[in-house]
Amino acid sequence: MVERSDPPRYVADSAGAPPVPPPGGYRGARRALLGANGVVGGGRPQGAPAEAPPLPGADARTKSPRTLGWIALAAGIGFVIVALILLVIGAADAFFSPTMLVLQLVVLGLAIAAVATRAGRVLGAVALTVALVLNVGTMGALSTVRVAATGSYAGHKTDKQKLWEAYPGIKDKEPSRFLNQQSLEQLQALADETLADVRAQLTAQYGLQWVKSADAQERPERNGYGGESMLVRFTSDTWATTTPVTGYAHKLEVMRTIESVIAQHGWRGMVAFNDPAGGVDPTMISKMYGGATPETQVDWEWFSDDEPDPGWFYADITDLANDTTGEYRASREQTAKRTGEPLEGLQLAIVGRYMLSEKKVDDFTKALTKYP
Repeated sequence: MVERSDPPRYVADSAGAPPVPPPGGYRGARRALLGANGVVGGGRPQGAPAEAPPLPGADARTKSPRTLGWIALAAGIGFVIVALILLVIGAADAFFSPTMLVLQLVVLGLAIAAVATRAGRVLGAVALTVALVLNVGTMGALSTVRVAATGSYAGHKTDKQKLWEAYPGIKDKEPSRFLNQQSLEQLQALADETLADVRAQLTAQYGLQWVKSADAQERPERNGYGGESMLVRFTSDTWATTTPVTGYAHKLEVMRTIESVIAQHGWRGMVAFNDPAGGVDPTMISKMYGGATPETQVDWEWFSDDEPDPGWFYADITDLANDTTGEYRASREQTAKRTGEPLEGLQLAIVGRYMLSEKKVDDFTKALTKYP
């Protein structure tokens, strides 16, 4: 007996067979599959056509935006370096020149173009921030402020401007005035003698003790043409009492004693700036000295000079017993902490403006020959 085998799964013809895959395979055939066909991961079914190679220039198009971002960033950094150099040398006018404005626009344009691309967006944003923050307006303003503060402008000055910048005297003031007045050394000697006599007399009469609250100093005077003159502003040693000077009658007596002593050294009668009898608005007097009348004021300021010479004598009293708000005490505590001077009491100092040293007379005279 002949055994019958199972009928074949497929017959010889196409009847019952699965359809032939379309050209290129089924959609999604590249997905990861695990099955009888053994396709794993990013493989493709057996017999499927190979992937098409990338189009020529596709990689270049991807790199181009990133390159544009780097170019924009480099341009922004270069612009900042140029601006910093101009700031250091004090060329304030260069920031507002057509060249700098064009460079600024170029940097801004590159930054905006880079931001518009996906690959160069981050670098472009950095470059755009630099271009907006450190622009010609900001850097130009900084340069102008620096030049105004230091007087270091050396841009496109004419020879005439440079000549007058070195003028040894003061604009609109006759040079002979500085040659004929007290010299710096003479005022220094007068200040030492006057202040020593005043301190000695006040100690003898009222028992006041003293401490030097600031050393003498000299500061060059500006000549009015953008430079420094050969003249200086002199401030003597500042002396302060270690104990308060309080009470209207006592303060008045102390000031009159000072006036009598300085008169012996050629100083004129003293003027009380804090006295409303001088015609100053009482409201202003109150704001400046802490009270509308000398009896209620925290500060007293008396002044004298030795005209026609340039010396100014100052005697100031701070009396915190009249400070009803505590504002003056708080201010004085901050000052005392910074300078070490007493909180209150009497202070003496002498100031001289436009002082010419005897050591510079010849140089001053010689330098004046360059000017009409």
